[in-house]
Amino acid sequence: MFRNSQTLIYALILFVFIGCNDNKQSVDSIIIANRIYTSNTTFEIAESMAITNGGIIAIGTKEEITAKYKSNSVKTFEGFLYPGFIDAHSHFHGYGITLNKVDLRNTFSMQEVVDKVVAFGKEYPENWITGRGWDQTDWTVKSNPNNVMLNAFFPNRPVLIRRIDGHAGIANAKALELAGITTNTKVIGGTIEVVGGRLTGLLTDNALDLVKKVIPPPSLAANISALKKAEKNCLDAGLTTVTDAGLDLETILLIDSLQKLGELKIRVYAMANPSKENFDYFTENGRISTPLLQVSAFKLYADGALGSRGAKLKAPYCDDEDNTGVWVTNPQIIDSMCDVLNTINFQVATHCIGDSANRKVLEIYSKYLNKDDDKRWRIEHAQVVTPADRPLYQNSNIIPSVQPTHATSDMPWVQDRLCANRVDGAYAYKSLLGLNGWLPLGTDFPVEEIYPLHTFYSAVYRQNTDQKPLGGFLPKEALSPKEAIHGMTIWAAKANFMEHNIGSLETGKYADFVVLDTDILYEKYMLKTEVLETYIAGNKVN
Repeated sequence: MFRNSQTLIYALILFVFIGCNDNKQSVDSIIIANRIYTSNTTFEIAESMAITNGGIIAIGTKEEITAKYKSNSVKTFEGFLYPGFIDAHSHFHGYGITLNKVDLRNTFSMQEVVDKVVAFGKEYPENWITGRGWDQTDWTVKSNPNNVMLNAFFPNRPVLIRRIDGHAGIANAKALELAGITTNTKVIGGTIEVVGGRLTGLLTDNALDLVKKVIPPPSLAANISALKKAEKNCLDAGLTTVTDAGLDLETILLIDSLQKLGELKIRVYAMANPSKENFDYFTENGRISTPLLQVSAFKLYADGALGSRGAKLKAPYCDDEDNTGVWVTNPQIIDSMCDVLNTINFQVATHCIGDSANRKVLEIYSKYLNKDDDKRWRIEHAQVVTPADRPLYQNSNIIPSVQPTHATSDMPWVQDRLCANRVDGAYAYKSLLGLNGWLPLGTDFPVEEIYPLHTFYSAVYRQNTDQKPLGGFLPKEALSPKEAIHGMTIWAAKANFMEHNIGSLETGKYADFVVLDTDILYEKYMLKTEVLETYIAGNKVN
């Protein structure tokens, strides 16, 4: 009797278990981790997610999710999950192109730059030599950038090598000849350096375009290769979405076609360059919006870069007293383009480095915006902003979009450019955050490295990867760890009008996430963190 009763009880328990299990909803996958940082408004922490058709249908504790859902794919991670990182300002396609050119980063003299160009030229013996990455502020052997050695090694082969920021470059004599540049050539919004009656080869901003126009464009195969190489590196770094700040129509349509063919998986928010072709196309056809590609913004260019003394300043450069920088685009033209873009309801994002450029563009934006607008017009970089001008961001609901690694890269020489009394208005991320309550973060790669973890470290600790300076550069402008994560996730998504689909791990959004081996929120020495896996729409992509 006892045995029969015991058997009956086991049968009832099994029946209840099977019945309860049958009531569970089947999903494509269940994710379990030590911590899942949702990056939602209240920065909630979860332990598990249920995913179906690439989207999150539930998120909560492990017990909550496993009690309601079942799956043949249950993944348990020992690491820490964050929303897929979003770079709010990069040059995704341009970065890919640089992977097929001579890499001049981490060079410390003109001689070292030339040595790398010569080695590259031997490996690739045909056509133009182009490259990017030199930075004379890093040179231990101080000299003025010029083309003397390039002319000696390449008398008959054209060479153009651009500075790290892309706003200056050195062209050898053959390249200058092909571009038709002489000592009498004039250009608006750029400089052609002439010393002692001869061209030095140093060009800045719009002067570079004279040379770039005669360089044969990359082939279709080269462009596809560049995009795929860039994607791989981005996914390995934990990036699931990139904002490409300035693309031609041909590249935008190529990205769209590769995504639709499944050849590119990364999400892209593409800003269109202000070309006639782009204006005509998007005026007629409107925005592009697919699950992987959104085009609803134009990238305009106000001034140059601080490192090459092209940023437009209110007062002269402290190390170049006759120079206040350049307008890459005349402010009246910027105004007219803003008028058109406002009419066709496109977001405007304008490159502004210097305090004069920031002030002028803020004034132009204010003609078309008010505090209650949600057009999210952006100032890209917002690098030097006079404190008295900052309320203009708030008064017209204008979004500063910043790159924290610029601060820690520029800090060795920025005081030379601005003097001690003007540095306080630069790289003011905490102050800019306080204006509208949110701040998208990016890298500007390939000007900087592509790694979002470097963005986090620079934003929070205000130090470079050598952990210098002690105490941080302008430390009062540091962001909190949570603010930095928001800047790389939900705020970056919001700057791109994508926050309803990505940027946080919440029900109804795509399951874009990254798995890290370190809890970067609390580990100060997090630069050794490894990106273990990256997922887009619930699928592993690296």
